[in-house]
Amino acid sequence: MARHFSAAAALLLSTTLTASAADSELLIFDWSGFEDPGFFGEYIEKYGDNPTFTFFGEEEEAFQKLRSGFKADIAHPCSQSVDKWRQAGLIEPWDISKIPRYATVAESYKADPIFTDGDQVYFIPADNGSTAIAFNADEMTADDLTTLQVFKDPQYAGRISLPDNVDDIYALAYLATGVSDWTQATQEDFEAASAWLREVHPNVRAYWADGAELAQLMATGEVLFSWAWSETPASMRGDGYNIGFQREAEEGSSVWFCGYVNLVDGPGSEDKAHDFINSWLSPSSVEYIVSEWGYGNSNTEEMAKIDSGTLDEVGLGEVSAPVLAQLPMDNALREQMIAEFEKIKAGF
Repeated sequence: MARHFSAAAALLLSTTLTASAADSELLIFDWSGFEDPGFFGEYIEKYGDNPTFTFFGEEEEAFQKLRSGFKADIAHPCSQSVDKWRQAGLIEPWDISKIPRYATVAESYKADPIFTDGDQVYFIPADNGSTAIAFNADEMTADDLTTLQVFKDPQYAGRISLPDNVDDIYALAYLATGVSDWTQATQEDFEAASAWLREVHPNVRAYWADGAELAQLMATGEVLFSWAWSETPASMRGDGYNIGFQREAEEGSSVWFCGYVNLVDGPGSEDKAHDFINSWLSPSSVEYIVSEWGYGNSNTEEMAKIDSGTLDEVGLGEVSAPVLAQLPMDNALREQMIAEFEKIKAGF
């Protein structure tokens, strides 16, 4: 698996640029890394250039920036944020007639009342992946990581990293405290998960903001293992590093999905926005995101053509341990998670 940029180069890119300028008629507010042209090759073929990208580090930051008046055409939140963004009036429906490949998206997404309202579709799922333990396989084996309680082990103080992402961090904490369906989480469950994160915090060398930052931490040997997206082992193996991915700790691992929303009063071209999404769901994009990034694509027809061995290799296959799906949850509870995580990171 060869990436167009090494992990180190990707880190440099993400930390030195706040925007990637190209086609001025389409501005996309996205996670760093998703400006990779392999995701939207058909768009480039049609228009001769990449869209313009500007980046956010996490979804609450993106939400607050949009609420303050920042304008873009498209944004890339994950499923848990969609209801909040809809209620805030930040997004408007897509014209599905202009996105013919929407037909390939799983029916469960098309029927979800958070993502749709009758014939109005507010969220196009695009990418998905898993979050589990990425580890330095030159120094550890999966047998050293059979439980998520390893994150609390004092022998690894200063040698672990966790995501600076409220959904992934609480997916870990809920699993570690016995909850594998957070849509049913109680206030007591939330408090137990938060207490677990406070116990882990003294061991954390750094909270990583994106895959490139984590790859840098692991490439230098500073971090032995981390709660990580499936991107990390896929990209680092492509760069020649021996990185394992433990998805079968006894408490389990997590899966997530993200997608694109049509922002209200976007300054650019609606036609180009719809063509961009259709391009994202193309067969070439499916092959690329799986083989180069270790993520899945929401085009179910093309994903069904990928053999199980490949999916296992990139961390998308079936596992026997519990799996916490990062589905939309109660907004009030998620707001508590956001506030509490900030306190935990600050040492409180």
